[in-house]
Amino acid sequence: MGDAGVEVGPEPLTFEQVAAVARDGATVALSDGALKLIGEARAHIEELSARPTPVYGVSTGFGALATRHIAPELRAQLQLNIVRSHAAGSGAEVEREVVRALMLLRLRTLATGRTGVQPVTARTLAELLNAGITPQVFEYGSLGCSGDLAPLAHVALALIGEGSVRDAAGELRPAADALRDAGIMPVTLGAKEGLALLNGTDGMLGMLVLAIDDLRRLLTAADVAAAMSVEALLGTDRVFAADLQNLRPHPGQAASAANLRALLAESQIMESHRGPDCTRVQDAYSLRCAPQVNGAARDTLAHAELVAGRELASAVDNPVVLPDGRVESNGNFHGAPVAYVLDFLAVPAADVASMSERRTDRMLDRGRSGGLPAFLADDPGVDSGHMIAQYTQAAIVSELKRLAVPASVDSIPSSAMQEDHVSMGWSAARKLRRAVDGLTQVVAVEILTAARALELRTPLRPGPATAAVVARLREAVPPPGPDRYLAPEIAAATALVRDGSLVAAAEAVTGPLS
Repeated sequence: MGDAGVEVGPEPLTFEQVAAVARDGATVALSDGALKLIGEARAHIEELSARPTPVYGVSTGFGALATRHIAPELRAQLQLNIVRSHAAGSGAEVEREVVRALMLLRLRTLATGRTGVQPVTARTLAELLNAGITPQVFEYGSLGCSGDLAPLAHVALALIGEGSVRDAAGELRPAADALRDAGIMPVTLGAKEGLALLNGTDGMLGMLVLAIDDLRRLLTAADVAAAMSVEALLGTDRVFAADLQNLRPHPGQAASAANLRALLAESQIMESHRGPDCTRVQDAYSLRCAPQVNGAARDTLAHAELVAGRELASAVDNPVVLPDGRVESNGNFHGAPVAYVLDFLAVPAADVASMSERRTDRMLDRGRSGGLPAFLADDPGVDSGHMIAQYTQAAIVSELKRLAVPASVDSIPSSAMQEDHVSMGWSAARKLRRAVDGLTQVVAVEILTAARALELRTPLRPGPATAAVVARLREAVPPPGPDRYLAPEIAAATALVRDGSLVAAAEAVTGPLS
């Protein structure tokens, strides 16, 4: 394997490995240990399949149809039928990175030897990933219980050479053609394999891991934005002192406050109003309480990481093949543990964005900005400055509040009341992705606005760290001046927040931020 490869075995994958395969196109290979376990479990399945006694998922129907014993001559058709019938997704096409994460996580569960698939089935799934072939998966079709059924079925459909995929170049093609051109033989499914390929929480877990990857960077960017706004608004940094923060020992709060102290160090703007003439007693909450809100978001993220880590160590299938050869039904496919934290993360995403928008609005209001021109306009009245950039923030924040309403409190019975309580974890994951994207844009607008405000404080200079952020932003966005087309500047700032460039600029001065 090359340096970019990820070995997939029964051990849990790391967050970084999931992101590498999903986002960066890293290749995968099954470990020798995984292939041994897969082979052993497959032998158990084939032995059970030969028995006259019905075994769920091996020689019976599925869900509410589990009471029917399927004759041996019909079992190959049974596996094809479950894949074809469950590939019933609808709506928008799901993003490539999500599908690749889903495929990787299903491969890792197959690698535990608890599902009973043939070794060739697992190897073929790995080959699809390595060839850059991405099955076409649609937004609707998972209730987050019995796994992410329809999304996983669309992946399984590609494994048997049916349905549509996107090739490495992103072109939509019939799966049979793409597999042939990549030299990949479609899989002929054996007993239990159709079910084993569908019954996992891999889609919602993949989206959780990717959201965690994004939020780790984004919450640091939110601290950068807060520091720039505090500085631009002539706020005080005394409230971020370690001894004050230690009175309330939440780890996320301490980390956020430490970031703010580092970012505001050596600022001429901060020093300019420290003397006895300063009449500022207390800053508004959106400035003073930034570590409390951004820090609580960090602690929520830490809880989500704990849950995701446990799920990455899980082998989710039903029925499951145990080490002694027993095949047992279970309820581990229920997505509640993942669904709850997916919903939970949407709450701080909305709240961090809400506080960010309030700081932006404060910089634009002449009565509250500490002497900055109205809307940071070049010629207020002739120019509107960042007036409508704040409208954009407000529209996103409003949507984020709606997205914070939990999906996991809903349940719609299915499968003739056999599946009478479902998690809606996939839905929670889909809305969290939208929330993370919205928060990214809101933080970008705050940084864009704060950079403009800091430059309007000239000749006073900002601190070295925040000045480095402004300088990096200016490589993509012009400095203050008369009104111009603002949408491309918001897009450029958003891209720099999303890829971590602005945080990296600050860290070049401060060292690693939390």
